[in-house]
Amino acid sequence: MEIKIVKDQISLEEISEMAEKLFGDFVKAVVDIEQGIMGVGGELHADIEVKLMEECGSKRENTWGINIYPKMAGEDMIEFDSMVNIKPSLGNRTRSVENNEIKDKIRKVCSSLIKT
Repeated sequence: MEIKIVKDQISLEEISEMAEKLFGDFVKAVVDIEQGIMGVGGELHADIEVKLMEECGSKRENTWGINIYPKMAGEDMIEFDSMVNIKPSLGNRTRSVENNEIKDKIRKVCSSLIKT
């Protein structure tokens, strides 16, 4: 599946279509909390992260992996679970995003980019 870089907006319908093609009920995404952009699609969060770094100049400390469940509502739509989130040097030692400020930034970016 092709990875789409989202700088403006993406419709929830498009995310839903992407989800159905690969995993069924969710799509993988990586959010750059510094630039306010995200990559959506693909099989691995790591591939999305690399594309953001190569094409948009994203830095690893600003990229966080999530899963988007387009049929869920509110905060249930975002799952903070990815191997790219393991960043011991930033105090994040698990696949989840442990810092609530970072979670809030991720939610803010998703809210501004995903058109419902």
